Amino acid sequence: MTRASVVVRGCAAVVLALALASCGPDRDPGYQGWVEADLIFVSPDEAGRITKLTVREGDEAKKGELIYTLDDDLQQADLNQNLATLANAKQTFDRAQSLSKTGSGTQANLDSAVSALRVAEARVETSKTRLARRQIRSPVTGTVQQIYFREGEMVAAQKPVLSILPPGNMKIRFYVPEPELPKLAIGDKVRVTCDNCTPDLSAEIYFISTTAEYTPPVIYSLDERNKLVYLIQARPSKPASLRVGQPISVYVTPKAAASPVAAGRS
Repeated sequence: MTRASVVVRGCAAVVLALALASCGPDRDPGYQGWVEADLIFVSPDEAGRITKLTVREGDEAKKGELIYTLDDDLQQADLNQNLATLANAKQTFDRAQSLSKTGSGTQANLDSAVSALRVAEARVETSKTRLARRQIRSPVTGTVQQIYFREGEMVAAQKPVLSILPPGNMKIRFYVPEPELPKLAIGDKVRVTCDNCTPDLSAEIYFISTTAEYTPPVIYSLDERNKLVYLIQARPSKPASLRVGQPISVYVTPKAAASPVAAGRS
């Protein structure tokens, strides 16, 4: 046997082995995705200096719990001023009312006093609300993810001081090619896997994009259609088992095909 024939036979054996392997069942690679979250950013209504921070990153914040406070000198002074204005307005109203009862005062004076009293009362309530909002309470129950400002730092109005992640705001995002879309529907359960995660993770699809993430030319060829991918989002059944930014794989459970009898009845 020549060396050339040995090489040819060896190559044939390799090709045969590859052919037999290709005849076996294909391994489902799943859809690749990652974990994201809708964070709740807690911001003050007005600018101020942080005087107290009662939580740290990783702490559990309960809804309605005090999480930080801002300096309230200006708000307290505004309330005191409006309280003084309210006291004067009450005196003016009482005097106008007494004069109206004795016939010495006019109705116009009484109406003006009533109006001034109502305006003063409204301003006091506004000042009390502004003062109360210097104590910031958690709007939701969740885990403190990140703190952007610390005690002693100035923060602008509407600028987040910290972010909170409620468990229900975890989500899984993955992309599906256009030919695979008929396999999925809102409400479907999918299996989720990740490195060193528990084996029983699942999620429920709640969003399927109606538009492609990457728009090809107007005239599609078959190859271009196969490149279209659509975003799908799902809520995990066990959000505590996942971490934001974690890569995951999503597997779709094949739907049972309708029986010939059922298909004939439909």
